[in-house]
Amino acid sequence: MNTRSTERSAELVAALVAEAESLTRQGRMREAGAMWERVVGMDPAHATALTQLGGLALAAGELEQAQHYLERAIAAAPRLAMAHAHLSRVHTQRGDRAAALAAIDAAIAADPTAWGPQLEKARLLEAGGDHRAAALHWGNMLTYMPEALQRQANVQAVVRQAQVAVQRTRDELGAYLEDNLAPLIKGHDAREVERIRHSLDILAGRRTFITAKPLTLPIPRLPAIPIFHREDFDWAPEVEAAFPDILEELHNVLGDQSGFEPYVQTPEGQPKGQFAALDRNTDWGAYFLWKHGRRIDAQADACPRTEAAIARAPQIRVPGRAPVIFFSALRPGVHIPPHNGATNARLTVHLPLIIPPSDCGLRVGEEVHIWEPGRLVMFDDTIRHEAWNFSDRLRVVLIFDVWHPMLTPLERELVGAMTQGLMGFYGDDADLGEL
Repeated sequence: MNTRSTERSAELVAALVAEAESLTRQGRMREAGAMWERVVGMDPAHATALTQLGGLALAAGELEQAQHYLERAIAAAPRLAMAHAHLSRVHTQRGDRAAALAAIDAAIAADPTAWGPQLEKARLLEAGGDHRAAALHWGNMLTYMPEALQRQANVQAVVRQAQVAVQRTRDELGAYLEDNLAPLIKGHDAREVERIRHSLDILAGRRTFITAKPLTLPIPRLPAIPIFHREDFDWAPEVEAAFPDILEELHNVLGDQSGFEPYVQTPEGQPKGQFAALDRNTDWGAYFLWKHGRRIDAQADACPRTEAAIARAPQIRVPGRAPVIFFSALRPGVHIPPHNGATNARLTVHLPLIIPPSDCGLRVGEEVHIWEPGRLVMFDDTIRHEAWNFSDRLRVVLIFDVWHPMLTPLERELVGAMTQGLMGFYGDDADLGEL
């Protein structure tokens, strides 16, 4: 056959394949089968056509014919996952579980992230009574199946089956590990085994693995800790000791509301996103002592003891950016929606001052914190977090930032230089978040 004839033949096969695929999408399976037969007539080793014909024969209960087509497809394309998966179903219908498992393993090896073979492997293992191994493949199926597909009505039953199987096994695993670790954990306080407890919760499906997501300046190799232990910060007791003085100064500035401004002030032309309801709205108000690294003299002068107390903490100092120190007032019924901060080089610190007795809190990752007046809370705001005041009273906390405790002095200096570099590159007025 000359080159031109070969090209014409390839073009005709491609046209037949396209037509067969179109007929399949329309559900016209008999006509599609005839078209696939024509493809195989022209190209006897066309693996896709052979696989499709094998699938049609399988659906019709013609197991001998299905196996014939599928084995030819695998001979032509040994890593065609669909052909192995169909062959596994042939063996299942014949009752040959070992052959079915071997074929589905070949399908998974050919395409490890295809959700269909994972589903078939889970069903085979479930039918054989190996529920724990099946749960691993149910989990893989859920991981690899697109979310949009999982929401479709025709797969809801199998998705739910997978979810139930996975959670059942996680419950069993959690109980098993708890029993094994009990002798080792006994006698240790909660702080000593906190990370291990959280790990057990993740393995048992009681919580997820939390990650940080800095929006502007990420610092790698820092652990994603939602809420830190205040006892680990040697400067914290000094700041907390100033609570009565800070509260008194807050009450003085609350008497004259003129210093409070909307915390959210989206630049003109920028999308407001989830903060639209709070934009230029003093429902979330801020009284700044320092803002973008600049002292607000009149307001800071009104709170000298507050400023002196915060000076005991390792504040971030970057010209034009930090420190930022302010009283944050949240009116009744206000919710600050979930969001991520700009950099994990720092921790956000709250000193709770006026706290309603109920329906008022902070969530960082999956950890909920209820403020206690006078007790500091330090958290990584690059982990998704939110706050709310659903009470009928005002909530006020003092907010400031400190360096992440794991950064060395050199790293702090370099982060400051990087921040100034970002400002120099994008411009001082660029929306870089709260660096």
